[in-house]
Order: sequence, then C-alpha cells, then structure tokens
Amino acid sequence: MKFKIGYTVETIDDAISGIVTKISDDIVSVEDSDGFVFQFEARELMLMASGNSLENAVYDTDIEAVKREKEIKKRKSEPTVKPKERHIPKFEVDLHIHQLTKSSRGMSNYDMLNLQLDTARGQLEFAMRKRIPKIVFIHGVGEGVLRQELETLFSRYNNVQFYDADYKTYGLGATEVRILQNVEP
Repeated sequence: MKFKIGYTVETIDDAISGIVTKISDDIVSVEDSDGFVFQFEARELMLMASGNSLENAVYDTDIEAVKREKEIKKRKSEPTVKPKERHIPKFEVDLHIHQLTKSSRGMSNYDMLNLQLDTARGQLEFAMRKRIPKIVFIHGVGEGVLRQELETLFSRYNNVQFYDADYKTYGLGATEVRILQNVEP
C-alpha cells in the first residue's frame, strides 16, 4: 500500500494509530495523538477511515494476506525447566511398609512383600495410564529382597527402563523407572 504524509493510519496488530509524518523506502513513521513517533513497515499499517464511518474508508490492503499473516501460529512459550530439575522425577512412591499400612503387626514378611509389590504394580500402571514419564520407587536398602522383586516386576514390562535413582537425593535405596510412551505395553 502506498501511504502519503498526512494519512491517518492504524497498526494491524497493535492498538496504535496516528498520522504519517515520514516515509523512507518501506519504513513509515507515524506520530500518535500523544506526540510519540513510531516506525513501522508499510505492511504493518492500514489506512484508517476518516470520521467514524468505516463505510467511507478506502482500503488498498490485501485482506487475504493479512488473514494469512494472522493465521501463522505464534510461538508458544514453554515453561523453562532448570537443568537440575529436568531429570528429577515428579512422582515418588515410598514402599516402606510403615507408609503403606497403619500397622504391620500380625503380617508375615511374605504379606508385607506382597503389599509392597501390589502397591508398586498399581502405581506403575497408574503412571502408564496418566503418561507420567518417570517414577521413583523408594524401597530402602535392607537385604535387597524387595529391590530384586521390583526388578523382576519391572522387567515384565517392555515399555519400561529402570535403574538406580539419583544417589544424592535417595541414597542406595531407590529405583527410578522411565516409562517409554510410544511402545506397546
């Protein structure tokens, strides 16, 4: 569009309007009602109607080009994740028996182990359904029976990788599970 000095124009994307004061190549200087001068590319401006009647306005703007430009998706801002937080799992399951039941009195070691494994299986399947990518199972050190049973459980899933959880955070008594989302269970 060819603008001339003295034309009243408005920006397409912002709420800025004013009078053209200078034209240099494709750069148009516009002075708003407060006296501020802004510079825009000609394609960012459109001619404003004189008065309040839009019917009398003569637009020489390619409306389709403006629509196409507006349809170009704006880049979505994603929340920034700090490097240390990137690898910290968001979902933790404490399998210590005192966390799973009010009292383990009267329970055999077999009963306690089954409760812990059932809890682990349930939480793992919940994480899979909810598409949670990482989960940490806190099992403690002990004699390593629960840890071995957990590894046997996890190895039954072909969309699961498991390894020792972060030592600084959990010590030796935790296993981190990574759930691969695009693999059939």
